[in-house]
Amino acid sequence: MDSLVILAQLIIAASIVIVWVFRFDNIVREFKQYGLPDLVRNVVGATKIALATLLVAGIWYPQLVLVPALLMAALMVGAQLAHIKVRNPFIKYVPSFVLLLLSLFVAAAHAGLVGA
Repeated sequence: MDSLVILAQLIIAASIVIVWVFRFDNIVREFKQYGLPDLVRNVVGATKIALATLLVAGIWYPQLVLVPALLMAALMVGAQLAHIKVRNPFIKYVPSFVLLLLSLFVAAAHAGLVGA
């Protein structure tokens, strides 16, 4: 089970870095579509990158993981709400929904709610 949790942490972190660093132009377009200011976009991005970093550091320091996983899940709920607000097609909901589920899985595992 530990390997699955670590894999989930790495998938979350890698996904955040890919989207918020290498596909930032797409993020700029999406936040304009949502009607959110640049400051909100930048704060969300910095927060997600910081949380992703803590999830990776949590591989060696597990006590770091629970709060960042829960905060990441909360941000993914916000992403879902943003997609609902602008009535995006279903396929646009999938990435943040998968990351939401992975974040909840990681949080549950570190809270002792799942696992052996």
